[in-house]
Amino acid sequence: MTSLMPLTTVFPGLVWLMAALALVQGLRRAALWRVGAAAPVAWLDGLAKLPRRYLVDVHHVVARDPYASRMHAVVAGGLLAASILTALAILPPLAGFRPYWFLVALAFGVTAVGSLLVGARRYPSKQKRLSAGHFQILPFLLLAYAVGGTLTALLLAFGAGSGVFGSVALALAAAGGLGLAFEVRHGPMRHAAAGALHLVAHPRPGRFGGRPDTALQPLDLDAPRLGSEMPADFTWNRLLSYDACVSCGRCETACPAFAAGQPLNPKKLIQDLVAGLSPAEPAYAGNPYPGGRAAEGERGALARLIGPDARIHPDTLWSCTTCRACVEECPMMIEHVDAVVSLRRHETLERGALPEKAVGPVTELRQSGDPGGRPLAARTDFAAGVELPRIADRGQAEILLWLGEGAYDLRYGRSLRALVRLLREAHVDFAVLGPEERDTGDLARRLGDEATFQGLARENIATLAQYRFDRIVTADPHALHALRNEYPALGGCYTVVHHTAFLLELIRAGRLNPGRLPDLSVTYHDPCYLARYNGETEAPRAVLDAIGVARREMSRSGRRAMCCGGGGGAPVSDVPGERRIPDLRMAQAAETGAGIVAVACPSCTAMLEGVTDRKAEIRDVAELLLQAVEAGR
Repeated sequence: MTSLMPLTTVFPGLVWLMAALALVQGLRRAALWRVGAAAPVAWLDGLAKLPRRYLVDVHHVVARDPYASRMHAVVAGGLLAASILTALAILPPLAGFRPYWFLVALAFGVTAVGSLLVGARRYPSKQKRLSAGHFQILPFLLLAYAVGGTLTALLLAFGAGSGVFGSVALALAAAGGLGLAFEVRHGPMRHAAAGALHLVAHPRPGRFGGRPDTALQPLDLDAPRLGSEMPADFTWNRLLSYDACVSCGRCETACPAFAAGQPLNPKKLIQDLVAGLSPAEPAYAGNPYPGGRAAEGERGALARLIGPDARIHPDTLWSCTTCRACVEECPMMIEHVDAVVSLRRHETLERGALPEKAVGPVTELRQSGDPGGRPLAARTDFAAGVELPRIADRGQAEILLWLGEGAYDLRYGRSLRALVRLLREAHVDFAVLGPEERDTGDLARRLGDEATFQGLARENIATLAQYRFDRIVTADPHALHALRNEYPALGGCYTVVHHTAFLLELIRAGRLNPGRLPDLSVTYHDPCYLARYNGETEAPRAVLDAIGVARREMSRSGRRAMCCGGGGGAPVSDVPGERRIPDLRMAQAAETGAGIVAVACPSCTAMLEGVTDRKAEIRDVAELLLQAVEAGR
């Protein structure tokens, strides 16, 4: 037993040394986060909920890739178990208990299997979406630590810990283990340390509550600096969150702008924010921004992030549709869109650097309350020949129908007329604001013009305060999101329902009795601001099922659906790419063979109908339901 003592002391000591080195490297990294602005964090609540956030919320996303899920469970579980068990062996009763070392060897063996799974994604050829660089050495460090640990533990289990073989095994474990600990500052292990702390101090803790937490927070317009120009302008926990990025490339694969060849790659955007913070950051080794716009620029907490000569080109910033597909796919739950909007706020409010084509619509919003500069009184022109009651004439209504910007569009006017006819068919007590309805300001807010958004929001809130109504119903998911989720922070709290959800209520209550349309083959396109921003994916499908159409799903649907390209001000920013996003989406619809693409958003209607070579017809869910109701008479 005496001959075993040195190794039973040195081996656990190695793990404690690894932990100390990882702590030092982590603290050196954390010093960079301290340059960020202060942010309130509920530490005790976050720490208490960390296990669930990691094992449930994170792994719910990780599990979408079955291979990655198995790999992560094996390598992370084995690594933690092996390290903790070995560290505990510093206690004399465990150190001298041979069966315990068999358990340690088993844990290291599991880690070895996991390290092979990690390596299989990178060798002999790396998966395209993964980053190279320091990540390429990760499988070797893991394997060295796992194999060395397995051999050392087995030697101790069999009572043969002395000799050259034991020294070689321990040296192999030390090389891998200390290498992993060293990589906590700049290498691939940084995400493990930063990721755990990020889950505790997440800037949107509401995301872990089982509902979407997607509203942008109001900007203090009296603050000395508006938006983010440099890394130090972000809050410290957002800087932390960017370090949690594991460069897996899932966001890149999901991004519609990247797919269309526009100069945006959300993974590189996050890595540019990381690199912008530290001059010592290793070079990025993943897929670049499409179009070859690889601006470098200065690094440091006070270095400018946006500009033709900075790390992030303005075209990259304005290519984002704010669809949150990147956020939805991120296993570390990083908020890419929040970063984009914060950077846009500085560009718009401090520098007046809006994209040229966006200047007109934003100016019109400021001056007339509509991005097209159209008279507010013309918002109800679509209803010619259809009675449209105004709430100003009555003072109250059960339902306030919010028309939205789509009311000005001739095509979407057909959808709104169908909706109005359905409301009348169901004898719904409803009314509209008419000329009192201003734009919600969603476009201005996504483009970073927080001042215009807040001005429009307060005007709308003041108008709504004059009337009594139970709920607001709207066919525009962008208006729905603003009214439901973003107006409350400014004092406007309402119950807001999407028109598909309300129509489903009417069907289930027996107030609408549609016939069946079995001859129609339909695929439904999920609007980003309905599905991802508000979690509503089932009501539109339930309405379609109620009318008996042959419904077919696209390969990307629900909360993982591809954007139509119409959000975030992208149509007015108009950054060119190799392809058009709506063309890509309609190609996915064509794969289903459906003759109709059902939509539930005026922006989606406009973008998808703009695809010139499409073979499918674009129909709003309300239009299809009206057809079924008429067929059932």
